[in-house]
Amino acid sequence: MANFTAKDVANLRAKTGCGMMDCKKALVDADGDFDEAIKILREKGLAAAVKKADRIAAEGVVDILVSDDGKTAVMIEVNSETDFVAKNASFREFVKDIEKTVLENRPASVEELLKLPLAGSEFTVEATLKDKIYTIGENMNIRRFVIVDGNVSTYIHGGGVTGVIVSMDCEDGADYAEVGHNVCLQVASMNPLYLDKADVPASVIEAETEIIVAQIKNDPKNANKPENIIREKMIPGRIEKYYDTNCLNLQSYVKDDDLTVAKYVESVAKEQGKAMKIASFVKYDKGEGLQKREDDFAAEIEKLVKKD
Repeated sequence: MANFTAKDVANLRAKTGCGMMDCKKALVDADGDFDEAIKILREKGLAAAVKKADRIAAEGVVDILVSDDGKTAVMIEVNSETDFVAKNASFREFVKDIEKTVLENRPASVEELLKLPLAGSEFTVEATLKDKIYTIGENMNIRRFVIVDGNVSTYIHGGGVTGVIVSMDCEDGADYAEVGHNVCLQVASMNPLYLDKADVPASVIEAETEIIVAQIKNDPKNANKPENIIREKMIPGRIEKYYDTNCLNLQSYVKDDDLTVAKYVESVAKEQGKAMKIASFVKYDKGEGLQKREDDFAAEIEKLVKKD
């Protein structure tokens, strides 16, 4: 009879990042001695898992889970090294389990999430992540997540390339499903940075103003323009254009460019006789801002040769 428990297996997996069955076998071989089991796993090549953790994970998936009552949405980005792994059924199931964990526990950060038991499992999210890295053979990373409460609408584009959550502020009885979906499509296609003018930081406008001034001065057509025209008309006009481009409510509505997004929502609210406006939105693009691996096969072989 083995003189160790399932908890010992879980602790060993969390400590080493090795697969569950490998940890169990190591404990059997070590007669339950935890430190000896670690030594056995190291001798069998634990360093391989460490090397995987050093590799760039910029592929993966953005996914969304909505609560049964439709009042909370969780969006998460989990990265892998290749698109092939991102399409793996086991990887996708793992992502869904992470979302359930977030929905049930509402952690404040990825670090806090990693310490929680994975939904439907006795092991932590971190231990399971390490197990996936070890068994699948690619580095993976839980990059970020967001929890949005309210009258939520969601959209996933390209099977997990882009995800959007929109929350609507509605009067009781308002049917926000269609308008929420359309606003999600707007966000996905037009990439707004802010909801309205008031949400744009003063520092952003100051920086944008400096750029505009430089553009105007560098354009020969403006050489003879009076300074007051530049300051009172040209700069304010271009700042307004910045707002119109980057603020969701002020953008031209993609399905009817005679309307802004705010006017579109107002028109639906008027038809229903119910107050309605956009409360918030969040957009994730898979791998946004991450360096992607660009090594070719020859370069990879050269690296391996140099290491040897």
